Order: sequence, then C-alpha cells, then structure tokens
Amino acid sequence: MIFTNSLLVSSILVALASVVTAAPAKVTGQTAAVISAKKFCIFLPPKYGGGISESEDSAVAFCTEPISSAPKAGTLPAGFIKTTHFVTNTQKGYVQVTGRIDRSKYGLSSKDGGGQYDIKAPVGSKCAGYNYYVELVEPDSQRYCIRCCKNKADCPVNKSTYGCEAVLGGDYS
Repeated sequence: MIFTNSLLVSSILVALASVVTAAPAKVTGQTAAVISAKKFCIFLPPKYGGGISESEDSAVAFCTEPISSAPKAGTLPAGFIKTTHFVTNTQKGYVQVTGRIDRSKYGLSSKDGGGQYDIKAPVGSKCAGYNYYVELVEPDSQRYCIRCCKNKADCPVNKSTYGCEAVLGGDYS
C-alpha cells in the first residue's frame, strides 16, 4: 500500500511539473532591438488590453521573433504589425522602424491616444547596441515608431504628445 501511494504521489508530481513548465513565461524584457524590417522589438503594456500612457513605467519588450540581444522579450501577436518601414542612417548612427498596427491583436483601445517610451520610462529599458531610443505607439491612429540612436539629439524625447509623424517622420502607409 505504501508503494502504491508513493507511486501515485510521484505520478501527480510529474504531471504537475509538466503543466508548470508548459505555461508561458511572463514577459519581463526591458531591452528592445532594431535589426531589420523583419526583426525588431517594440515596447507595449505588460498585459493584453493595457493603456499605452498608463504603462509608461511598466512596459515590456515584444519582438517580431526571438532576438538574443533582447532577452526575456515576448513575441508580438500574429497580425499586430501590419506594415514596416525600416531606415538606417549610418551617418547619424540611428535605425528606425515606422508603420501601422492592428490594435485589436493586443486589445488596445481605439480611444487610446498613445504615449511614448524612452530610456527614462520604462525604468531600466534600452535598445540593444544604442545609447538612446524613443518609441511612440498610437492605438487610435494605429501607428507605431521606434528609433534607436547613438546620439541623444537624434532621439527627441521632448515631443511625446506630437505623435510619430511629427517626432520621427518616416513612412506610415
């Protein structure tokens, strides 16, 4: 009887362990990366449906695919990124991605005017390989933009209410 109970308890523990390891890991990444038009990360609220400005201090990185320089980042939901326009400015030392999103794929509100993420918020965040970054996400107009810069002057962080087109320019088609 003791052997049977031990076997039963062991079986239950193995089953529980497999369920725990199958659960998705919590996204805690604070590092974005911009490698190419198909390989990049942006910051979003830590929970599906969260507000952009309300999550400025707690946002986490989500990437188009796993990127080793962006540890603990999540993967963007399928269909969230609708268009991507990648720019490299080697003379100034920055890279940027601009484009359109489908806000419904992450439960973002059509009434959310958006907000800005940069090296000050979320605290501890960065863009891999760069000293500065600025990102805006605008669920109401379904636009996003991120620029990672070597020089502070190329990543304007003092225009958070102006929107992507005014802050970074670029293509939003």
